[in-house]
Amino acid sequence: MKKRALITGITGQDGSYLAEFLLEKGYQVFGMIRRSSYEKLDRIAHLQKDLELVQGDLLDQNSLAAAIRQSDPHELYNLAAQSFVPTSWNQPVLTAEFTALGVTRLLEALRQINPRIKFYQASSSEMFGKVRASPQDETTPFYPRSPYGVAKVYGHFITVNYRESYGLFACSGILFNHTSPRRGMEFVTRKVAAGAAAIKLGRQDQIKLGNLDAKRDWGYAGDYVRAMWLMLQQEKPDDYVIASGESHSVQELVELAFGRAGLDWNKHVEIDPALFRPAEVEHLIGNSKKARQVLGWEPKVSFSELVRIMVDAELERQKASPSMNRQP
Repeated sequence: MKKRALITGITGQDGSYLAEFLLEKGYQVFGMIRRSSYEKLDRIAHLQKDLELVQGDLLDQNSLAAAIRQSDPHELYNLAAQSFVPTSWNQPVLTAEFTALGVTRLLEALRQINPRIKFYQASSSEMFGKVRASPQDETTPFYPRSPYGVAKVYGHFITVNYRESYGLFACSGILFNHTSPRRGMEFVTRKVAAGAAAIKLGRQDQIKLGNLDAKRDWGYAGDYVRAMWLMLQQEKPDDYVIASGESHSVQELVELAFGRAGLDWNKHVEIDPALFRPAEVEHLIGNSKKARQVLGWEPKVSFSELVRIMVDAELERQKASPSMNRQP
């Protein structure tokens, strides 16, 4: 019998890679989408004939229950959220509804319908925020620095609470920054790769960026979804940090991306103070020792390889679409 999995947020970067991974594993994959998401299926267009899409909304408890009943999954991966940190400052209440309370609605629906379903919650390194220790692992205290980070802390601890109170097989993956050619254009990794490609192709002269000194622990999304699956294959549920263990600045990202495109970044990058965060997360770097030891997980794609993959994908994409809009 095929295993069944339900993925919320299937139209996002991680959802598309996880769907690919599970299909390759022989799963029957259901994807939960909001009604408005029908216009945003580009990341899963190549998979759509193999997926079963069901409607549901993290703001609507009844729709979540209906999606769970319809898919009857063995595993439920909650990847849906308002996930762009700067937007959380503009829409803090909506961010809390989706990214925090949405987790409670989903867990409660799962508990009432079938508490044997294994549950994965997408936690985030943004929960560490103003870091209390470095590198960060599963025991490092949280100090979120954005409404998004605060909402993710709630989602994390409500998952722990349901696991301990109701005996659910519920895991949280504390994923550090991970990216790919499928990342949204609003994220700095994609913005830099797209900008370098557009400048290389003569479509624009510069890009505007914020804090070049900000450092992140970046990995490849395709590697990280493998860790999500591994968590739900264990005998006991637990929480795991998933990270490369390397820290790189935005400036390093820019240097590699523009170098791959054969450009001098100094001639094309403008610093825009408006793009700085109100409260910056300055130095996130993860310690994934537990995941490596217990899950047998480790990243396969290096940071330099990741930047190369993204720039090459952007060049190919933009060459194939001569009328693509200019990127900011």
